[in-house]
Amino acid sequence: MPDMKKIKIGSVTFGGDSLALIAGPCVFEDESTTYTIIETLIGVTEKLGIPYVFKASFDKANRTSIDSERGPGIDAGLDFFRGIRERFDVPLLTDVHSIEQCAAAAEVVDCLQIPAFLCRQTDLLIEAGRTGLPVNIKKGQFMAPASMVEAIKKVTSTGNNDVMLTERGSSFGYNNLVVDYRSLPVMRAMGYPLIFDATHSVQLPSANGKSSGGDREMVKYLARAAVAVGVDGLFMETHPDPSRALSDGPNSIALADMEGLLGELKDLDGFVRERFNSLR
Repeated sequence: MPDMKKIKIGSVTFGGDSLALIAGPCVFEDESTTYTIIETLIGVTEKLGIPYVFKASFDKANRTSIDSERGPGIDAGLDFFRGIRERFDVPLLTDVHSIEQCAAAAEVVDCLQIPAFLCRQTDLLIEAGRTGLPVNIKKGQFMAPASMVEAIKKVTSTGNNDVMLTERGSSFGYNNLVVDYRSLPVMRAMGYPLIFDATHSVQLPSANGKSSGGDREMVKYLARAAVAVGVDGLFMETHPDPSRALSDGPNSIALADMEGLLGELKDLDGFVRERFNSLR
């Protein structure tokens, strides 16, 4: 296995000696909700000693229905991020869906994320790489884990070697995702930090007709398994009241439950690193 690269998003290191967290709402809603989530997560992660990166989307281009909530758009969304940067000391991550969005987003955030359905889009990966920011590539639901090495090469062809991969489940049936935990060591062996998306992995795509469903009760079990296998970070979407979230509520974690879940996962990660570090 090649040496693990250490990738920094702002002040947070992925691929280092501790589990890091990427978390926030699926999509920007109002200022009050956004700030409540950030303030709570900063407090929780500082208490637990977990390095933290805030994530939110300004546009969810991959929606089930034309009527689905997409978010405020890039201009208003980047203004949201500017306000967050002025108020909070936390690294920022957002996803981009087109080459035109990359440069603008890179001026405001610390990491660009490639959505799973776009992980084969060569021009998008190259443009994200050209910004010089770290690029987090989500593995497509349709991709074999070993094939993600080609997505890495598209970004690194620009001279940007700050790449991370995220596992978020695979489609093995209608309206469902399944996590094959063999994918974690396969992708981690490529030498880049590996993130496990614990909330999108329990999504039930298009299960509600015009929107996706989800089974948030399964998040803790999938996250435990991923940490036991060995990952460098966790990705989670959270909301003060998931039943009222504008997007991905059924698979989002209630904000009040984050401290207990993260504390458990940090303890498990510490045990795994101490006992089985040579296998990671």
